[in-house]
Amino acid sequence: MDVGTISLILLIALMLLLAIGMPLGFASAILAVAVLVMKFEPALLTAPWTFGEGMLTGRFGSGPLNILAQKIYGLLTDYVLISIPLFIFMAALLERSGIAKDMYSSLNVWMNRTRGGIAIVTSIMAVIMAAMSGIIGGEVVLLGLIALPQMLRLGYDRNLAIGTICASGSLGTMIPPSIVLIIYGLITETSIKALFTAAFLPGFMLASFIIIYIIVRTQANPALAPLPEASPDDPPPGEKGMLFGAFLAILVAGFGTALFLRALFFTVTGQNAVVEGVDAIVLGTPGHVVTFGIVVAVALALLFLVFKPHRAKRGWSMGKGLVAPIVVIGVVLGSIYGGISGITEAAGMGVVAVFLIAVFRGEANVELVWDSMMRTLKSTGTIIWVTIGAATLAGAYTIAGGPTYVANLIVSADLPTMGILLTMMVILLFMGAFMDWVGIVLLIIPVFLPIVQRLPIEEIGLLGTLEPSQLSIWFGVLFCMNMQVSFLSPPFGPAAFYLKSVAPPEISLTDIFRGFLPFIGIQLLALSILLIYPPIIAILLD
Repeated sequence: MDVGTISLILLIALMLLLAIGMPLGFASAILAVAVLVMKFEPALLTAPWTFGEGMLTGRFGSGPLNILAQKIYGLLTDYVLISIPLFIFMAALLERSGIAKDMYSSLNVWMNRTRGGIAIVTSIMAVIMAAMSGIIGGEVVLLGLIALPQMLRLGYDRNLAIGTICASGSLGTMIPPSIVLIIYGLITETSIKALFTAAFLPGFMLASFIIIYIIVRTQANPALAPLPEASPDDPPPGEKGMLFGAFLAILVAGFGTALFLRALFFTVTGQNAVVEGVDAIVLGTPGHVVTFGIVVAVALALLFLVFKPHRAKRGWSMGKGLVAPIVVIGVVLGSIYGGISGITEAAGMGVVAVFLIAVFRGEANVELVWDSMMRTLKSTGTIIWVTIGAATLAGAYTIAGGPTYVANLIVSADLPTMGILLTMMVILLFMGAFMDWVGIVLLIIPVFLPIVQRLPIEEIGLLGTLEPSQLSIWFGVLFCMNMQVSFLSPPFGPAAFYLKSVAPPEISLTDIFRGFLPFIGIQLLALSILLIYPPIIAILLD
């Protein structure tokens, strides 16, 4: 059977199986077998009694089946894959402990007299949660439990509250350490560290767009976000600024002291001696001893001479809930970008850091660990089964010549480069409305990326140019921005169902999807900027 007919049958069958509710992992595996049979042994369909005489069944375990088995084995034994259950476990520990709740309370203290402050706090909290674990579903549920009741109680517009929670809660797709980026890097053999670095600016750009939208909308229509009643304990605005400055001075002094002692240790032990051909220890050279010493001295001077100890004490009590998340982010991302460890080791260190913080706070117990492990097992099992099924289908379709067929089909359409990219974006957005992102990255990316790599690089984007080595990185960030939209896209936007599971009964799925509309527009704006100005991903790579 020719690959064009197989492609058409595959597309229709996949849509039908998903429409009747078959899990993506099983649907993909079934269709993988069907693709192999149609391509290499169609007699199994027309004359089943010939079983054992074809390429597939004549020498079982060899030929296409052997190639497929090697592909799946290679994917599932990749060391970086271990980071996924570790990040999920870390997110579960954060959700089950009181760390996230205290973080929300501390952020709310500083923003409670700002118009739309709770919605802004929700977005900032989502960014911090994304930078700690990169798990999307848990963030939406957690924000739904903590922030939604607060906003509804204070009379916030329902659509604004719903959209803020779901759009912000799905930022884990873009902001490192994103599991979507990890899977993309594994499939395309792209540097995951480079993907993380490239995604920073687009991710924070999208988060800032959400916050700017909240500020503009609530200032234009104050009825959307009424201010809470003032508490007699609230400090006046000027004094609150001084308290926040004192809290920042404490943070700078604390983290500066830790870095100072680290650099001093390396200097005293001689581990940071200059050796030709060996990279210097990040933030650990003798020069850093002096730098961090000055930073600590300045912070302490500000603390005692400007802000005064009484403000430092009150500022610390107001903001101490932010310390634990900052420590976790420092451990995870600091160990990656500091060259201390790889992605997997950083995930493990993050788990240990969160658990030790829970112990220190008196929240660690058997129930906490057990519930977190069970949640990790369920989430990881789902991802692994989808990965196996989708990798099987992608491998079978590749062996059958599908990617080459699709590439030739798109290229032969004689579209301009931007037209080809926009066609891909429409396909990804459409698939994202019906399929899980794991299946999309395994099924679609192996087809699309080779096409993108064949396009004239000088024609990609309207402003600026990319280096050839940055092309797969840019497309990975672009893909993640698409998946960001897919989390809100009806009819199967998963963020809606995550929120519905914890929302009050009077909030329907229709209400939730209605609240998404302006935020989908914001996501599409960020996606357009990535398409128009691709070098945005290279700013931090240089």
